[in-house]
Amino acid sequence: MTTPAPDLRPTPDPRPTPDLRPTPDIRLVVLDMAGTTVADGGLVERAFDSAARALGVEPGSPDHADKLAHVRATMGESKISVFRHLFGDEDRARRANTAFEEAYGALVADGLVAPVPGAREAVEALHADGRTVVLTTGFARVTQDALLDALGWRDLVPVTLCPADAGGRGRPYPDMVLEAFLRTKAADGTAQVAVVGDTSYDVLSGLRAGAGLVAGVRTGAHDAETLRAAGAGHVLDSVADLPALLRGAD
Repeated sequence: MTTPAPDLRPTPDPRPTPDLRPTPDIRLVVLDMAGTTVADGGLVERAFDSAARALGVEPGSPDHADKLAHVRATMGESKISVFRHLFGDEDRARRANTAFEEAYGALVADGLVAPVPGAREAVEALHADGRTVVLTTGFARVTQDALLDALGWRDLVPVTLCPADAGGRGRPYPDMVLEAFLRTKAADGTAQVAVVGDTSYDVLSGLRAGAGLVAGVRTGAHDAETLRAAGAGHVLDSVADLPALLRGAD
């Protein structure tokens, strides 16, 4: 009888292989406003109706439906860029943008905005953890300031940015993220930056800026599938979950 040769192969280790990938050391967090930290209850669409009327586009018409569909698809983009696409020439785009900003500002003044539940607490927790937070928006400065005043957030973060503060280009360009990086000097490189928003445009701006962590939230315009398809590494139920995620990434 022949004795079988001993099996000299190494015994597999039953323990799971540790994940040795480096995790980002996040120093700067760039947060979107409407839909991410601010719940506006569809005010963008209501303000768009005012802008459309100012340009002779009647609600209920096929033209209005097509333009509204584009507004929904491009949530997060600089509003003047959206209106340039919709109305063609610069004069009409600026008229539409002015009507939009005035209508949105009036809705904000009427008290129709509120923080996303837990948003302020999340920002305060991020600060307590030693991170710098910047709030960004696709709105004009006057509208961003109206939101900050309505929420009592003027002193919540050291820097707030709109497209004009970054040379005029909003999302999906990386300019506002990079402007936050340059202004705050909170991070040594963009790998130490986290970008969080509710739209695919937020996600794209973070990826294009080389952010170390890019996350979507399900409190605004785009669903989890859309956010992941755009490249979000994480999709959170709310910005309230962000401090815990970043603590886990330390």
